Amino acid sequence: MPTIFLESHNIKNLHFGFGQFNYHLIKGLYNANINDFKITLHVKDSNPLQTEFGSFFNYKKYYSFRRYPLFRIKKKYDLWHSLNQNIKIEPYHNIPYLLTVHDVNFIDEVSRDLNHERNIRFQNKLDRSNAITYISEYAKKSTHQYFDVPKVPEFVIYNGNPITNIFLPENYLPKLISNKPYLFSIGEFTERKNFHTLVEMLTHLPDFNLILSGNNNTSYANSTLKNTIEQLGLKNRVIITGKINDIDKQYYLKNCTAFVFPSLREGFGIPPIEAMRFGKPVFLSNNTSLPEIGGEHAFYWNNYNPEYMAKIVIDGLNTYQNNKNILSEKYIAHAKSFNWDDAAKAYVKVYRSLLK
Repeated sequence: MPTIFLESHNIKNLHFGFGQFNYHLIKGLYNANINDFKITLHVKDSNPLQTEFGSFFNYKKYYSFRRYPLFRIKKKYDLWHSLNQNIKIEPYHNIPYLLTVHDVNFIDEVSRDLNHERNIRFQNKLDRSNAITYISEYAKKSTHQYFDVPKVPEFVIYNGNPITNIFLPENYLPKLISNKPYLFSIGEFTERKNFHTLVEMLTHLPDFNLILSGNNNTSYANSTLKNTIEQLGLKNRVIITGKINDIDKQYYLKNCTAFVFPSLREGFGIPPIEAMRFGKPVFLSNNTSLPEIGGEHAFYWNNYNPEYMAKIVIDGLNTYQNNKNILSEKYIAHAKSFNWDDAAKAYVKVYRSLLK
């Protein structure tokens, strides 16, 4: 039986995008009930996966030293799938190779010099690929913009929405709640997420608080964001929760007035479609993949002037309230169109094409 190796060690970081991608793709592959090839997962801790998926997958323990050529995995699989563009673990043998590209944000965040180590490593991954999948048309376009993409089959396969079913217990309350209507956003607190612009916008929206969730143990959180909150005197109106569990996230999404996401760069952007699953209006940056993922009924900022951003929110909320039932239904339908089982089936189709 053909064997496929999934370089999936980032599943250990479930609070981050790569970890979520790894887990939900693996779960979708399990649901696909494949019987014509066997998948091996490369993971640091296989126990929770074996508890959930049993012997459907094989498991190989991840060690960081595998990134060095001398210690590469020498078993010769029939197909190797590198689940994101940043992975340093590579196969020892020259075997069929599938690369999934989430974004090339490192061009802006690290270096535009194509001779930089990071860019060389990515170009090498492209060069060895027998096929490439992208999580958005934007990810594909930007890869072609900056790099020499080989003439191999290319596929755009959208991520699924992690929130398919709403399981929020009745009367559930997280530890931190707002004492008045609030806007909500979630993500790692980095320059790219641009959260400080939401704080600046809040000065023009006196009727709302702002709740921000995600990893806030970052230099951006402790400098730019913290300073903005203090300088504007908004400590009582900005609630920072830190990392949250799925139930807390569902509470904040269900009870927010709107979801706000001023990100500067996104390869896909899952949080907006999570918010849409609850029928909520979303306000997004009009750049990178966000218009592609947000669709025609989201509201978009063209710049980050605080007064302008506030006006877009006020006007958007008025539009939403005047068409609440129709727009909520459209948001929910749009969110449900991103399905991990469908995404996994699309990856299976690519696997089979390469195994042939």
